[in-house]
Amino acid sequence: MKTVEIGDIRIGPDAPLALIAGPCVIESQDVVFKTAEAVKKIADKLRMTFIFKSSYLKDNRSSSTSYQGPGLEKGLRILEKVRTQVGVPVLSDIHSAAEAEIAAEVLDVIQIPAYLSMQTSIVVAAARTGKAVNVKKGQFLDPSDMKNVINKIEHENNTNILLTERGTFFGYHNLVVDMRGLVVMRSLGYPVVIDPTHSIRVYGISSSDPRGGTPEFVPALSRAAIASGCEAVFIETHPNCSEALCDAASMWPLPRLENLLIQLKRLDELRRDMEKDFPV
Repeated sequence: MKTVEIGDIRIGPDAPLALIAGPCVIESQDVVFKTAEAVKKIADKLRMTFIFKSSYLKDNRSSSTSYQGPGLEKGLRILEKVRTQVGVPVLSDIHSAAEAEIAAEVLDVIQIPAYLSMQTSIVVAAARTGKAVNVKKGQFLDPSDMKNVINKIEHENNTNILLTERGTFFGYHNLVVDMRGLVVMRSLGYPVVIDPTHSIRVYGISSSDPRGGTPEFVPALSRAAIASGCEAVFIETHPNCSEALCDAASMWPLPRLENLLIQLKRLDELRRDMEKDFPV
């Protein structure tokens, strides 16, 4: 399996568990900085590598009147400040091929949203920037189908690829995370990231409605995925989830993040030791 390099950060089989975290969408510079600084403090304490994530645009909201973010220009300005002032790499998602080159001027990692993971023009445009590309596996895809996405990126001579699991649709508005799929995606040769906070969304219900997510399952899903071999965890978090403007019902509360990461870090270390001492 390849190891992905993002500046000084390494994600892969020979690197410790990495963290990608931040609010679902950029609400304000104040919320972004409060979250980024708090998570960095936790990550530094736990000696975890940390990439800050927040979307400048949420283009797949269920209502056209829902908050969608500050947009490309203003959002990138805020993310650039996080990058330089907080001192962490930044990740955000693009929604068209035209955004890729502009976003690459700021972002360390360009993310392809799950619904767009098979859109060739977007994937190729992201790959051509030379930046690391994190592809969210489409909810509609078999894990092995991610090989097709990998081929598109590799064709542009880019091998800094992350694959993120965020659940698969099986109807009735629920998502299921199949641990076998994590093994399949790891076999494709690139690090796999688990995103438990999107995996527990209940679709068809507004994300501001408490019924729109089941965050009580985030720890169990995260632990299972790390035990299965995921090299990074992607957690959307917020200082006050109930007041969040997007995914309020599914983000993990910032005050509870440290204890969750302690569990995941210890489990990652144990899994690596076991695989080394007791190969199967």
